[in-house]
Amino acid sequence: MDRFRTIFQYFQSNSESVMNGICGLLALVSVKMYTCFDFSCPCLPWYNMAYGLGIMFVPPVALFLCGLILNRQSLVMLEEWRRPQGRRKKDLAVIRYMCSSIMQRAMVAPVVWIIVTLLDGKCLTCAFSSSVDPEKFVGFANTSLVQVQQLLAKVPCKDDEFMRNNTSRKAVIRYLHCWSQALGWSILLILIIAAFLVRWLRPCVNQATLLQARHWSNYIDIEQKIFEETCCEHSRLFAHKCILHFFKSMREEIKLHSFSSPEAGEGAEGEEDLLRGITDQDQVNKLLKMWYYEKPPLDVCRATQRHPLGQEKSPLPWADSPGTHSKFPQHISV
Repeated sequence: MDRFRTIFQYFQSNSESVMNGICGLLALVSVKMYTCFDFSCPCLPWYNMAYGLGIMFVPPVALFLCGLILNRQSLVMLEEWRRPQGRRKKDLAVIRYMCSSIMQRAMVAPVVWIIVTLLDGKCLTCAFSSSVDPEKFVGFANTSLVQVQQLLAKVPCKDDEFMRNNTSRKAVIRYLHCWSQALGWSILLILIIAAFLVRWLRPCVNQATLLQARHWSNYIDIEQKIFEETCCEHSRLFAHKCILHFFKSMREEIKLHSFSSPEAGEGAEGEEDLLRGITDQDQVNKLLKMWYYEKPPLDVCRATQRHPLGQEKSPLPWADSPGTHSKFPQHISV
């Protein structure tokens, strides 16, 4: 169990490694889906192109959306883009960097699908078999236009009785396969050249700006994770405290055989706990609202500053005296 927990914590803390693995997995799944997919062209003049292009481009769109959904940074980027300005300015360079990183990872599986379908050639043959020039092939030269369209639409169907003995069918298939594979290899070559240029021209750009964008994009992701973990911990402690108070008051009521409210000033209330003075539902709501609308500035050197709600901030969260609790939540500085 500890081993699985360690692996989960590693993947949770290394979101970039997780996304690279997910992108590779989606690419392999896309290839496996295409090889296991039962491709059967309808062999009808008006449906071949819709079916072939649909098989070629609809699954990549679905894979692209899956890549965006599985990428946690896509939601973080949207929240950073749409959040109010507050007391922390928004850096458009960081948002552009996050968007570029998300799009690059999400495009891996769709590009793999399109390249595999082009190299296979079946989709393009089905989509454009009715669009080839019949004058280039001897078997279709002396037939009427309507018959030519019907015969060309049945080229992908090798079991059709009209095309089984047609000598030009294989020529049309080879012709379309050549164009499909040439297009697939061209796209692959263009992507390789683009990756090569980006890789080797990257040191020529301003590295300081790139490092800053990468640093703060990672910071936003980690900050969101830590805030969620802290909220979960406070919720657990808050619920534990409320349940203890409920059962304690019920026990006193059972002893007194009455339903009067328990007396105030209990000794346990004066003890310092981990709630940091946030002991009321309204305080929690104010804290969450303040975090969204007025995120604190990125300055950890501010030892004392006025809280937006009017309270002095102590240097450390646990610096209050043991017998007191603040009415408003402590200001959180990151």
